[in-house]
Amino acid sequence: MILLELFLGFLIVGLFSFGGAYAAIPLIRDVVLLFGWVEEDVLTNMIAISESTPGPIMVNLATYVGCSQAGVLGGIIATFAVILPAFLIILLIMVVLKKMLANKYVKAVLEGLKPCIAGIILAMGSYMILRNSILPVFQQPMDLWALLIAVILSVLLFGSKLVFKKKMSPIVLIAISAVLGIAVYGF
Repeated sequence: MILLELFLGFLIVGLFSFGGAYAAIPLIRDVVLLFGWVEEDVLTNMIAISESTPGPIMVNLATYVGCSQAGVLGGIIATFAVILPAFLIILLIMVVLKKMLANKYVKAVLEGLKPCIAGIILAMGSYMILRNSILPVFQQPMDLWALLIAVILSVLLFGSKLVFKKKMSPIVLIAISAVLGIAVYGF
C-alpha cells in the first residue's frame, strides 16, 4: 500500500509542479504531510539535505522520502513518479515537433533562422575582437593569435564545404578552437 501511496503522491507533485523545484516545495510538503510519511521537522531536514546534494531537488527529495518510507524500491517508485509527467510531456512535444518538421513552412522558417544564428555569433565574435583589441584606440596591441584562430576556423568551415561538399560539424569546430586556444594561450 505504501508503494502505491508513494507513486500517487509524487505523481501529483510531478503533474502540478510549475515554476521549478523551489516552487514545488510547498506542494511536496503538503503531499508528504497529507500522507503522514514524516513529521514537518524531519521534512525540513530532508529538504536541506536534498538541496545540498547534486541533482534536481524534486528528484532528490522524492528519492529521499521514498527510501525513508519503503527502502530502495520506495525511492525508485517515488523518483519514477515525480519525473514521469515531465518525461511524457517532453515525449509528446517531440512527437508533435517531428510532425511539424515535415511541414514545408516550418522547414523554411528553420532554414531562415540558420543564417540569423550564424550572423549573431559572427557579430558577437567581431564585437569581442573589436572591443578588446581595436577600439581602445590601440591602447593594447591587437590579439593576433585570436585573429589567427578565427581565420583558421573560417578556412576550415568554408574549406570543408568546398572540398568535401559537406558542412563541418559545429562540435568539431568547437573542439578544434578549444585545442587551438589551449595551444596558444595555455602555454
